[in-house]
Amino acid sequence: MSDSEDTTKYAVVINTEEQYSLWPADREIPAGWRLEGKTGLKDECMAHIKEVWTDMRPLSLRRHMEATAAQDHD
Repeated sequence: MSDSEDTTKYAVVINTEEQYSLWPADREIPAGWRLEGKTGLKDECMAHIKEVWTDMRPLSLRRHMEATAAQDHD
């Protein structure tokens, strides 16, 4: 089945590292993930993720890099 034939409703989910994924909206969300707020067809959800997920680095890495940069300026 191609994406254009897929009528599955998806939910955008996000984990504690602020990484995004799609999940079928009618299924239970897996442990470690939560609903982000967007639901729709796959193409709609993927477009939303592309718009909001601008920094692919995990949250823990971003925080570490920020802390290291702050120490370098002290």
